[in-house]
Amino acid sequence: MTYKTVLLHIDDGAGRAARIALAASVAQACGGHLTGVALTGVSRLLYQHQPDLDADPNLSLHLNFLRERAARALDGFEQQASSLGVASYEQRVVDDEAAGGISMLARYADLVVISQYNAADKSPSVMRDFPAYVLLHSGTPVLIVPHAMPLAQPQSPAAARNVLLSWNGSKEASRAVSAALPLLQRAGQVHVAVFDAQRHAAEHGDHPGADLLQYLARHGVQAKLLLLDGGATRRGDIGEALLAQVSELSADLLVMGAYGHSRLRETILGGVTRTVLQSMTVPVLMAH
Repeated sequence: MTYKTVLLHIDDGAGRAARIALAASVAQACGGHLTGVALTGVSRLLYQHQPDLDADPNLSLHLNFLRERAARALDGFEQQASSLGVASYEQRVVDDEAAGGISMLARYADLVVISQYNAADKSPSVMRDFPAYVLLHSGTPVLIVPHAMPLAQPQSPAAARNVLLSWNGSKEASRAVSAALPLLQRAGQVHVAVFDAQRHAAEHGDHPGADLLQYLARHGVQAKLLLLDGGATRRGDIGEALLAQVSELSADLLVMGAYGHSRLRETILGGVTRTVLQSMTVPVLMAH
């Protein structure tokens, strides 16, 4: 497996340049095509009910303003992608709101790259639940970039020195492992963290993590197992313990399953997923 199509969400937020750099590094390392997409914030559903939106002079003026803003967010994308060695790339302005538009386009990609939500950014197309919505609705692995990560970050996910993989035996965690293989195979070190294995013996069996290490080894990934005691921590606090391990190991990439479900537009996340999305300090690859 590799990432032959990488979809990148672009807006005018503060983390834009770092996000482009990380997505470009992954596409370049995998010989993949990089698609940068900026969205206007105008839902495509409006066009289904009012196909002549552009015919209204007032609406047309507002739509043009939003399209021009989206186009400005793409300024420099192609130059940056080219300078980072990406051989195949394109950019698009799409009339849609970010969560629905990116989720739909993600179904034609191997990996989606987005940013952690940042309340300081004022993009008209990005809602607070944007990362969670994309995770639960895209059907594609999602690489989330911390909004505070500087452009000068020395390592990209495609050249991670130390990857921390969170494993609990769930189908979400299994999907995340499979999705991360192109990055794990390039990593300097891989650590597998298993919390409270004895209390979850039904998921882990007699030798927690052993089968996963064998699976990874068959893919050329040599990993070290960390059996960790969550102690009396509440389940939601496992997210904090996981992020503490990221810091202790100086990991530069976290891989984990994303847990939650959707009720209409409302996204309801598990405690660990929610904590990591709120407090992440390194890029996180998640799969649902």
